[in-house]
Parts: sequence; C-alpha cells; structure tokens
Amino acid sequence: MDLRQMEVIVAVADTGGFTAAARRLHVVQSAVSGTVRSLERELGTPLFDRTTHRVALTPAGEAFVPAARATLRAAELTREAVDAVKGQLRGRVTVGTMQGVWAGLHHALAALRTEHPGVVVQLRQAAVADIRQALRDGTVDLAVVALDRQQQRGLTTRLLSREDMVLVASAHRELPGTNPAHEVDLADLAQLPLVDFSPGWAIRYAVDRAFRAAGVERSTTFEVNDIVAAAELVRNDLGVCIMPRSIADRFGDLRQHPFQRHAPNWKIMVVRPPGEAPPAVAALLKHIG
Repeated sequence: MDLRQMEVIVAVADTGGFTAAARRLHVVQSAVSGTVRSLERELGTPLFDRTTHRVALTPAGEAFVPAARATLRAAELTREAVDAVKGQLRGRVTVGTMQGVWAGLHHALAALRTEHPGVVVQLRQAAVADIRQALRDGTVDLAVVALDRQQQRGLTTRLLSREDMVLVASAHRELPGTNPAHEVDLADLAQLPLVDFSPGWAIRYAVDRAFRAAGVERSTTFEVNDIVAAAELVRNDLGVCIMPRSIADRFGDLRQHPFQRHAPNWKIMVVRPPGEAPPAVAALLKHIG
C-alpha cells in the first residue's frame, strides 16, 4: 500500500465516482479503477459498493478513508517540515470561513503569498457546524469563524473581535417601541416579519440565543442563506433582519437600529486543531489579526 493508492481512494470517496476522481487526479478512469481493484485485492475486502448510479463506501471503506486522509496529511506535513529547514516553505493550507465573516482575511492571504509563494491556500466557505467538523477531521487547517463557548471545546482559539448586532430595516418601515436613540427591543420585534438566516449560521445561533435570554418567542417569515438576499428583502420592506454591524454597513440605504438590551453578538476568532501548528499554517497565522 502506498500514498498514491490512498490518494485515489480518498478522491473517489470525496467525488462520489471514478470518473470525477479521475478528473480531479488528471488521469484516465481506467487508472483509478485499476488502483482501487488492486488495493481491494491487497486488503482482501471491497472498499466501495458499485451501482449503476453511484459509488458508496463499504464499512471497510468508511474505516479506511479517515485513516488514509490522516496519513496523506502527515506525509504533507513531513515534506513541509523538511522544506522549512531548507528555508523553502511549501505546502497547502485549507482555510475555513463563513458568509459574513471575513475579518481582513484577504490581507493575510495576500501577505502569505508575498512571503511564501510556494504555499498553496485553499478556501472553504460553509456553515459553522460544518467548519467545526472539518477542523476535527483534518480537512480544514484553520478557520476564521464565530463560535460560542461550547463550540470552542477541543480547539485552539484566538479572539479577533467581538461585535454587537443591529436591526436593519427599510427607510419606510415604522418600528414599534423605538426611543429617541432609535433603539429597539427584542420583544417589539416578535410581531414584525423577520428575515432570518438558516440554522447552522453563526448569526442565527447568536439571534436565537438572544431571544432565549430575553424570554421572547418569535417566528421566522423568511429564511435565507445569503446576505444579499436578506438585504433585498429588507430593502423592499418585506421584513426586518438582525445582522452584525460590519455587515449592515455594506448596505448604506438601510437603517440601523441598535438594541436597548439583550443585543445579539458574536465573537470572531481564528481557530485550529490543538497542538503545534504546521509551518505553513503558522506562517499564515502570523498575518491574521
């Protein structure tokens, strides 16, 4: 068994088929099929169930893939460590992030490229729960995300910023209970059409938590997974939306209303698995925050 065989198995598992895996690996499909058959003979058990419509992992395959993924990553880290000693930092860093959470990440990526052009950065945008799982299984090396205290368990974290959220509404919307400072109360929002983000979004976690703390029940009129879509619904006065001030600032035509109390908030942090950061990851961390 060698690293190339492991790479082929992981590619088939990730892409869901032999043809897609061949495209990823830039080889012909017959080479992928032959590698899989050869390794299955060596192991004495099939790794995939093959049907006319899809390829699925067998129980043996489900056990094999995480171990193979870890072995491939270990081999990469070994090469990176040797390159670092030679003063030629190379390697790959997979960065996770979420919609709305950027925190100047583009500046850090540009600085890393200038300092270490041999380091390849891959960016993965997903919901916070998916990013956290990817950190645990090693498919993401570090992430710039918003996590609550429970979600931080088992990870190395560094706080970048803490930010309160605001209510955004169209200029034509009359809001109940506003004071001279244009502040609103969560209890008054329960009767308004609310534009919410999908479960799994960090904004949704924070908003749900704030309503629970205030003892207010509310219903969602619109549920979206896109910030621009939320802003368009608000702009056309179809609803109101709670979002971080830094995101609300992108939509200058929408009115912002701070909260009198129980303001939803989130903490933006850079997180990674515990232990010493690999050289390429450490080089990027130096430029974040």
